[in-house]
Amino acid sequence: MTKELNHKPLSNQGFTLVELLIVVIILAILAAIVVPQFASTTDDAKVSALDSTLANMRAAIDLYYQQHGEYPGQNTAVPSGGGCTGTPGTGDASSPTTRATAFIEQLSMFTDSNGAACSISDGTFKFGPYLKKNILPKNPITQLGDVEIITTGDLLMTGSLTPATGWKFDVTAGKFIANDTNTDASGIKYDAH
Repeated sequence: MTKELNHKPLSNQGFTLVELLIVVIILAILAAIVVPQFASTTDDAKVSALDSTLANMRAAIDLYYQQHGEYPGQNTAVPSGGGCTGTPGTGDASSPTTRATAFIEQLSMFTDSNGAACSISDGTFKFGPYLKKNILPKNPITQLGDVEIITTGDLLMTGSLTPATGWKFDVTAGKFIANDTNTDASGIKYDAH
């Protein structure tokens, strides 16, 4: 006895074009909501990194000032009389072109009481280093790591609208700022952080 199987014709079991369009529209709406949140989070992280870097640099500069009675970059980092048994500092604070080098060396090398810098610590070069790397950290906003050194003593100094350096430092006033007058998401200028 043979039984015939009752087969029903299979209907097309795919998605219709309308259903696919609805899914694409829903995904687009979700992306429009979520993507700006990630962008905002990224900007907030950069501002937090800027604040942290500024706090660390200002603490290093203040400690240098407490131990030397002057700010880094005010005096030359070149040791006199060849007393350095390691690599001596090369930044001459009397020259505007090498004053930034003196600033960096005085924060990142061992120094004597006059600010002369040496790569090796001994009885003379007993202060510092105040930064663990021989370079300045980059500004998280501009990604620039150089410093512009000024000597005006202006506590109200501002950054630049199109900065060529990440940082700005006044060796007379001891003020260290981000060299950028653009504003963050809260409307605060980066040089005011």
